[in-house]
Amino acid sequence: MTQLVWNGLFVGSFYALVALGYSMVYGIIKLLNFAHGDLYMLGAFVGFAILGAVGGVSPSMALPLLLVVLLATMVVTGLAGVALERIAYRPLRRAPRLSLLITAVGASFALEYGMRAVAGADPQVYPVRLGGTAMEVLGARLTLQQLVLMGVAVVLMIALNLLVTRTREGRAMRAIALDPRTSALMGINVNSVISRTFFVGSALAGAAGVMAGAYYGKIDFMMGFLIGLKAFTAAVIGGIGNIPGTMLGGLLLGLLESFGTYWLGGEWRDVFAFGVLILFLTVRPTGLLGERVTERV
Repeated sequence: MTQLVWNGLFVGSFYALVALGYSMVYGIIKLLNFAHGDLYMLGAFVGFAILGAVGGVSPSMALPLLLVVLLATMVVTGLAGVALERIAYRPLRRAPRLSLLITAVGASFALEYGMRAVAGADPQVYPVRLGGTAMEVLGARLTLQQLVLMGVAVVLMIALNLLVTRTREGRAMRAIALDPRTSALMGINVNSVISRTFFVGSALAGAAGVMAGAYYGKIDFMMGFLIGLKAFTAAVIGGIGNIPGTMLGGLLLGLLESFGTYWLGGEWRDVFAFGVLILFLTVRPTGLLGERVTERV
């Protein structure tokens, strides 16, 4: 039981990091950015390129180097997210939502097959692989590397929550989410705040990509597709647009997958996860912590 809980929390922390970008963007401009999962893939490949350029590294230096690469990758993927918003989404911000949704799907394919053209279709082995000797804690086997990766994910999630709730930038984000026109009249630079929101969300996705590549040891150009759908599921479970709810949704989805795989078998893992998505959309579409919104006329 303890092992299942640990496995679920570990995987759920990756889901939560990616899902936060979905939730932030939807909360501000009501866009389901289906290209967000591919920024996770982009982050994995950016980390791969940087680590490949650095060359061989001793096992003792692998973790410190990975943390440095993670920070650099967050900057690169954050800028990629800003460019995506500026080129693909901003010109269509006042267009019907279906146009934005189709654009997001097109951007997703562009990122996936653009990476295939650059890096090739074959999976790539990550230059740095986090292994380590397992230790037993309360009946669960875990490694120091797992603890570090999960600790990094938790620190990033706490930092994001503090940014949104305790800073002037966060107040501007929340104001735009409530009423972008009034926010502009009150002197808030709406375009700049939206761009910075894309930067933060994309940076978190890139960080998750680096951590996944270093832990699982293999990356490919389609790795963002499924994680993007899982992150969307996590956001829906917790309440899309709600930051604490999205974190909770990611962890809960990881736990549901862990226990579902144990009960039903690994081949039912994705079926179980998306079955939960359908259930929440049917029974509680606002999610666990989401609030029902009444449209103002």
